[in-house]
Amino acid sequence: MNASRSPPDNHTHVPLTVGPPSTTPPPQMRRRSLLLLVIFRLLRSAASAMIAVALPYLVLRKLHYGSLMLGGIYMIGLASTALLGLAVGHLADRWSRKGTLLLTGVMVPLSALLVYARPEVPILFLASLIGGFAATGSLIGGGVGGAAQPAQTAVIADLTTLSNRTLYYSVLAFLSGVAGAGGAWLVRYFSIHNVFLVAAGLSALGLPALAFMVIPARPAAVPRTSDAHKASRKNIRKFGITGMLNGFSQGLITPFLIPFFVIVYGLHKSQMASYTSVATMLGAVSLLAAPMLEKRLGFVRSIAFTRALGTLLLLVMAVWHNLDFALIIYVITPALRIAALPAQQTAITSRVHSDDVGRALAVNQVARVSASSGAILCTGYLFDLSAVEVPFFIYAAVMSANIFLYFKFFPSQEPSPLVSTDTSAPSPLPPTGN
Repeated sequence: MNASRSPPDNHTHVPLTVGPPSTTPPPQMRRRSLLLLVIFRLLRSAASAMIAVALPYLVLRKLHYGSLMLGGIYMIGLASTALLGLAVGHLADRWSRKGTLLLTGVMVPLSALLVYARPEVPILFLASLIGGFAATGSLIGGGVGGAAQPAQTAVIADLTTLSNRTLYYSVLAFLSGVAGAGGAWLVRYFSIHNVFLVAAGLSALGLPALAFMVIPARPAAVPRTSDAHKASRKNIRKFGITGMLNGFSQGLITPFLIPFFVIVYGLHKSQMASYTSVATMLGAVSLLAAPMLEKRLGFVRSIAFTRALGTLLLLVMAVWHNLDFALIIYVITPALRIAALPAQQTAITSRVHSDDVGRALAVNQVARVSASSGAILCTGYLFDLSAVEVPFFIYAAVMSANIFLYFKFFPSQEPSPLVSTDTSAPSPLPPTGN
């Protein structure tokens, strides 16, 4: 997207001229770094998906605790993700994107090894604190180890340009989703206990790839004017508010979709792993539609259309307890929820100053996962009371408010970027990336 074609919005966006990068690696080096990041994300996503599927069965079936205990473990993971995510965002901006990724990369294998060594409730809380055992996103992100996400997203922003960024977010998330689907499928072939050992090994294998990445120096920006600084802060605040509502809605439903089928229908682990794998794969494919959605609808209408439809389907699933129809909805709704996510990521990175990208992504994530914590405890309590339909109705109300605020906060469909307008870019990922 060329900034010259985007009329400035005096209330929201203040254009900022950014100087050329001080060091620009050649395109082939950027492509290599992106492929190395893909390797890291593939292995991490597969491991995270395995943990996300196995954890409810470990708590509910093997250790014989209720949904409230599972919700408490998720809440600790969310609180950890919120605090670490904020620190990661600041480190990525102020210190080193690569170093920050390496630090966060060791958390998932370490936490999985702890659970394997001692699958007890106190250890589960400790592992959740370290590894961020949340389940508020699709298995494309694994719902585990989310503290690394701001740094990963900021690195992709460094390696791409505004004109092709949504495409890269889509392709990388798609490949990550394929790995997540594979990880969910692998759960069928291991005991609940051994799943955590395999997950630790897979996530550790991705760490060496980070060491060989070359990330370009960030552009040397012209000092920000007062208006540009205010615009950047205002947009960070707006995305923080929408992220908070989005996180609350996610916390109400997403962590409890698998427990929903365990409690209401008594589905076996192998069955649930298969359906989760299919749902993750469809979600991954849906991400490839993000560039088209962004081009035709803009990121706001893309979010409104996909998430409103998903909300309606979840309401049907809540009130009509038909297993076949519920499984169809379970398979479809993750795709609807995340289809517009790459366009949203591009919107965030294009509406803040280049020096604030990591912080903006971290604030959005912190707001999202912090709000999820209370929602998770709420649903865990309601599930223990057998009021399984109530969280779905609360979800619909919160999602409606969130969609309304997107239209209110971002009425202009064409952003006036606060980032570099450089249009040079590495070519799309080669087919060998998958």
